[in-house]
Amino acid sequence: MGISIGLVGLGDFGRAFAPLFKSHPLVSRIALCDREPERIKRFADDPFFKDKFNPRDTFDSLDAICRSDLDALVIITQPWLHAPQCVQAMEAGKHVYSAVPIISIPDDAETLDWCDKLVQTVKRTGKHYMLGETTYYRPQAMFCRRKALGGAFGDFVYAEGEYFHDVDSSCNLRKVSASRLASKPGQEWKLLSKERYGGRGLKSGPMHYPTHSCSGPVCVMGAHAVRVTGYGYDNREGDPFGAGGFSNEVALFKMSNGATVRICEMRETPGCPGMDGETFRIFGTHGSFSENNWYGITRPDFAHLDLAKLPKPVQQKLSAKEMFDSLPADVELAFKRTMHRDKSEAELLSVDFQPGGHGGSHPYLVHEFVDAIAHNRQPAINIWEAARYMVMGVMAHKSALQDGKTLDVPDWGDAPKLN
Repeated sequence: MGISIGLVGLGDFGRAFAPLFKSHPLVSRIALCDREPERIKRFADDPFFKDKFNPRDTFDSLDAICRSDLDALVIITQPWLHAPQCVQAMEAGKHVYSAVPIISIPDDAETLDWCDKLVQTVKRTGKHYMLGETTYYRPQAMFCRRKALGGAFGDFVYAEGEYFHDVDSSCNLRKVSASRLASKPGQEWKLLSKERYGGRGLKSGPMHYPTHSCSGPVCVMGAHAVRVTGYGYDNREGDPFGAGGFSNEVALFKMSNGATVRICEMRETPGCPGMDGETFRIFGTHGSFSENNWYGITRPDFAHLDLAKLPKPVQQKLSAKEMFDSLPADVELAFKRTMHRDKSEAELLSVDFQPGGHGGSHPYLVHEFVDAIAHNRQPAINIWEAARYMVMGVMAHKSALQDGKTLDVPDWGDAPKLN
């Protein structure tokens, strides 16, 4: 018998994940929840969902679906709702998957408080929490974690993480913001945020959404930030999108393993430094990774140094296919059925699996959460890991507000081992 999962939030991002969760072999039942009835109808009327969806499993509120007997909830709602909704779901006895970030609000102290509440709720309820951070399952991160596990980097020295997403890029952030605020939760948020945060002089910035830039270096090195110095750029052109806050922020971190990490979160810079605006680079004493290239060197035997036989560096250009981890065969086949619904079973066997969504991360995120719940193990991006991404952004922003004052970065420790 598989597990039962409720999908909460069926907007554009939720729609991208719903077929994957439904098709996973370890999921036997799917429920649908959204405040907009037409969004539920889109899936309820789709024959693809019929084998795991019963019309009785439709809900119009988080309160209602929390009263169900489902095992877990996948919460892909608006960013300011994530943390409180996850706490409510776990207190109702559900495991939770949360879209990124943990929460996005203008109050740094409140964000840190929500991180602590989530950690304590996981401890108290025994329920699992997983953050759906896409960078963790980009092929570059998978490859680098494998290299790190084998010690190929040597000692970590320096890393960079960055998210260059100009407000007027092809994925226009003005339109994204307008769409979010036009929804029912968005209209409620405008009133609530004005009441809760208006008039307090709070200054926002892109470091309030730091997961894409911070997660790569953290998950590969297995280290957390201990100190930070950050700086921000004030929009000076009267752009209402960046009014009252920084449009670009940069921070330098000292990590627990002694490495230095530079993080960029940029919203007012067309273009990016390298080949990808959402990426990371990691440098060690024996190996380094940058722009899909692995650089390695075998250091000489210093006790018997022969200057005529010094080693030469090795460079390896990597494709995404080479960097991806493999998925279980039955899971991969199920996902291929989802992506190629027009093909027969025989045809599917000859189709290459090409994972999609944010660098191919979506199928891996779905599998990690479902497998962790089904086998009662700690998800890879658990609350302790997720908090380390979030707190880097919060403390970088707090430092930027103080013109680069060096601040200590709090940490909740490592995830406890499950018996």
